[in-house]
Amino acid sequence: MASGTEEAALGYEEARDELIEVVRRLEAGGTSLEDSLALWERGEELAKVCRRRLEGARARLDASLAAERQAEAAEAGGGDA
Repeated sequence: MASGTEEAALGYEEARDELIEVVRRLEAGGTSLEDSLALWERGEELAKVCRRRLEGARARLDASLAAERQAEAAEAGGGDA
């Protein structure tokens, strides 16, 4: 299992690629129940990392778009004076 520090160090692409590999190994079968459970747990952790990274990117994009709209509104409002 990954520690919080290890998860924080994983970028989206790294976590996604490892998650793809975990899914591939689970789908291929041939692993013991214990190994399958460990893979499943790792996959859940990786999915959470991906979800957090995507949510963070979405929040940054939303903030940037909001700032742009505010700047445009300020320019439009300042021209009326």
